[in-house]
Amino acid sequence: MANIYDTANQLEKEIRESQQFGDLKESFDRLKENEEAYGLFKEFQGLQQSLHQKMMAGEEISEEDATAAQEMTGKIQKEELIGQLMQREQAFSTVLDDLNRIITGPIRELYNPEA
Repeated sequence: MANIYDTANQLEKEIRESQQFGDLKESFDRLKENEEAYGLFKEFQGLQQSLHQKMMAGEEISEEDATAAQEMTGKIQKEELIGQLMQREQAFSTVLDDLNRIITGPIRELYNPEA
């Protein structure tokens, strides 16, 4: 019987070697080389984190927060390097979603054997 952790470690290695991860890493490396675009990206991440923390704490998102998010989205959409990163992030996310669906198959079958 295979050790499930050995399998997980092999999967992690194969994810790192996948085309989708390579593309994502390449895009992120290119973004980091552009100081202005990378600064905008970091600002965007900070805003996202702040809004997420507020929602998790049950706080309402203020009109000021919503306006800041809209303005940031406008800036982000104009930056080609960030747009490319987000496209590649989406492609990689699809891989992770597929893997999650496969890995959790036994649990779904256990609770819903007719499906």
